[in-house]
Amino acid sequence: MPKQSAILLVDDEPAVLEAMMRGLRGQQVPWDLHSVTGVDLALDLLEQRPLDAVVTDVNMPGRDGLELLHLMQQQERWRHIPVLIVTGLREQRIRRQALEAGATDFLYKPVELVDLRARLQNALRLKASQDALRAANDELELRIRLRTRELEDARIDILWRLAKAAEYRDEQTGQHVVRVACYSRVLAHHLGLSDRFADMLAMTSPLHDVGKIGVPDAILLKPGPLTPDERRVMQKHCEIGAGILLSNPHEPNDGPVSPAACAWPAKAVPNELLQMAASIALYHHEWWNGTGYPLGLAGERIPLAARLVALADVYDALSSDRPYRPALPEEEVARLVGAEANTHLDPRVAQAFGELRDTFRQIRGALADTARSTAAA
Repeated sequence: MPKQSAILLVDDEPAVLEAMMRGLRGQQVPWDLHSVTGVDLALDLLEQRPLDAVVTDVNMPGRDGLELLHLMQQQERWRHIPVLIVTGLREQRIRRQALEAGATDFLYKPVELVDLRARLQNALRLKASQDALRAANDELELRIRLRTRELEDARIDILWRLAKAAEYRDEQTGQHVVRVACYSRVLAHHLGLSDRFADMLAMTSPLHDVGKIGVPDAILLKPGPLTPDERRVMQKHCEIGAGILLSNPHEPNDGPVSPAACAWPAKAVPNELLQMAASIALYHHEWWNGTGYPLGLAGERIPLAARLVALADVYDALSSDRPYRPALPEEEVARLVGAEANTHLDPRVAQAFGELRDTFRQIRGALADTARSTAAA
């Protein structure tokens, strides 16, 4: 059965309302008619139930019909309800004000009921079409949002898989990148950084060592100490990682990005996630005192994301088994991390770690390696 259209009639004269009610009855699909004698009563009814059209007089005691129209236009939920203005004032000014304020139609008293019925039918057809269009637009917007979310989830999944691909060459059975992501997130929250920053950090920090993909196996997997030349090659993983994340994937691979060209303009960066990931990959081996690599940055010139990941990476390295030593005891790890404040590590980040030791230990326990790594650190 077709839905009844709900129509509200507003006039301060009960006799006029009764006449309109009689004249509008008898539709093939009956209308659900309501009548009130003032604007405040009309607003009450609008609050109580959905309406499909409003017919209102202009001149009424207190608030008038134009004010009702203005109030309805200010509310998103009422803005799309057709409003037909009826008045005995034959002033063009009133007609112009009503139509400019958003009235759907305008009729003069005495109203021909046949004319009113026809105007209402047109207004209801227009509203039905607009409602259908809005519903279609809402559905399209929902589909776009869902699709955008799917694409974002896929992009994040790809970032994590890329991080794991790099880890397989260096930490074959470990959960290193997952732990670093968790440590970095809790550090960010503890320092009062935004949820958005903390979430982006957790998504991008696993890529800090992605550049190790470009380091030769003979160096990356060497069980003993590296020679100075080999160490220089190993240190290139920072620039290689930034190059992987920021270079145009459609251009040939020309090797690592030069440190001198690492202040890329934001417009050249595909998106914020890759920008943060590249910054972390490039700078996570910089030291607070300026003796790190590849640029020798110091203090707050090192991006904050990289400073947070640096601590997370150091903590996890000290807490994990290595081919040349077992994992260090928790107290020894805490002592060494604290000793690195003001030299290797940002002192404020190191202090935050000291206040989060229990949380770090819980993360470490929940994400413990299932087998001992046999790769070089």
